[in-house]
Parts: sequence; structure tokens; C-alpha cells
Amino acid sequence: MKRFYLFLLYGCFVFPVMAQHQLTEEKESKWRHFQKNEFKFNGYSAWIISPKKPLPSKPWVWKAYFPDWHVQPDSILLERGFHVAYINTNDLYGHTRALNIWDEFYQYLISKKGFAPKVALEGISRGGLYVYGWAKRHPDKVSCIYAEAPVCDFKSWPGGKGTSKGSAADWKKLLEVYGFTEEQALQYHDQPKDNLDRLASFKVPILHVIGLNDGIVPIAENTLLLVQNYILKGGPATIIPMTVGKQTLEGHHFPIEQPTKIADFIYENSVSVLNSINIKQ
Repeated sequence: MKRFYLFLLYGCFVFPVMAQHQLTEEKESKWRHFQKNEFKFNGYSAWIISPKKPLPSKPWVWKAYFPDWHVQPDSILLERGFHVAYINTNDLYGHTRALNIWDEFYQYLISKKGFAPKVALEGISRGGLYVYGWAKRHPDKVSCIYAEAPVCDFKSWPGGKGTSKGSAADWKKLLEVYGFTEEQALQYHDQPKDNLDRLASFKVPILHVIGLNDGIVPIAENTLLLVQNYILKGGPATIIPMTVGKQTLEGHHFPIEQPTKIADFIYENSVSVLNSINIKQ
């Protein structure tokens, strides 16, 4: 029994030290007409954009990659009282190292900034590797997922093992990050499209917007596989093809049609969930 009490005391003193977050190089600026706070979080570049009138429950959007790309839905949500956050874990391809950093950043935002316990995740292109990796790790902490032309299997991109030509440079980096031989990478079965049972059991809504002729991240090897697997597990999913306007980069880049619909999807699935949590409490 004495050993047990000693362990508790030891934990009480040690855990707060382990949970400390180091913030440096803080800088305030303007993003459009909102306040943006940039800083280093445990050595990684990060930022938070704050609305002028935050909603009481402090809902937020977490951008995984390419945070300056297609920001119209983010702007709409900021106007409606959401926060938007980002931490730069680039070139880690959704590896556990990145997800561990995300865990620390999440804990900081909810414990120190009072952000809502459930977050809306945004994954653009290779950002799909991050949002689905983290969502499968923490399905209880995700209100919804919005993904734009997301990578759902790294064998497709950057591997180029299907119809995509891939990226030889990124494939080499990914193998190094994961510590894989090419054969091991090809046998890896925890891609975003895989093991969706638990996420589906939490009924986390997902929305993918895609280009029908995407030659970089082909939909047949990525979104269509993930959404099919997710629906078969009972998860709610929607796909919206973007067909209006000029398509570039082999169909991987496309204009976002009706960004308000995307903002509505995030708003409705975030605010309604948080209101439900507050009612139960």
C-alpha cells in the first residue's frame, strides 16, 4: 500500500512537468480582419486565428496542411464565432511522430485556451493522412471531418503504385520517416481508408470534395475507397464533386463551389454536438 501511495505522489509531481508546453516567439498580426497569433509550440510553428465574437462553447477548426489554401469556409466560420488553429508538422506524412505532436497541441488548446473538447478537422491533399490518423486515434474528440482531394492511401500518393505518377522525392522521405523498406510500406494496412470501425461507431460525419479527373490523388484509389469502407462500417459520409471552373495540376486543384455549404456542414456538426454535450452536463 505504501508503494501505491508513493506512486500517486510521484505521479502528482511528475505529470505536470511532463505536460508543460513551451511557447516562444509569439507574434500578433492580422489575418483579414481577424487577430492571428503565431508562436512556436514545443519547437513547432503554430498559429491561432480568433473570431471577433467567439461562440460561448468555443468551437474550432483544425487545419492539417496547406493552411492558406481555399480559406473561404474558414473565413465564414470565423465570422460565425469559430476559432481556426494550425500546427506545422509538415513532411511527417501522418506518422505517429506527427500525431503525438497533435496530441500535445490539442491538450494545450482545450486546457489553456478553453477550446471545445470536440474539433472539426480539415485535411487538404496529403493532410488526409493526418486528419484520419488522428481521428482514428481519438474518435471521441472529433465533431466532423472535411477533406479536400485527400490522400487516403500513401501507396497511391506519393507512392505512385496505382494510376497516380506519385512523387519520388516524397516517397523517399515517407519511407525514411516511417522507417520502412518499400516492401514494408506496400504491406502497411493502417492507411486512412483502413480500420475505420471505431470512427464509424462514433458516427463522425465526413465530407469530401473532389475533382473527378484528379490525376495526382485519383479518387478511385483514395476518396472512393475510404468512403465506401466508412459507409460499410456505418459511418455517415458525403462526397461532392467540384465541376465548375478551371481545373489545374492534373485535376487536383479546383475552385471550391459554394463554400457556405462546407461551412454549414462544419457549423452544424460542431455546434449541435457541443450543445448536446452542454445539455447532458
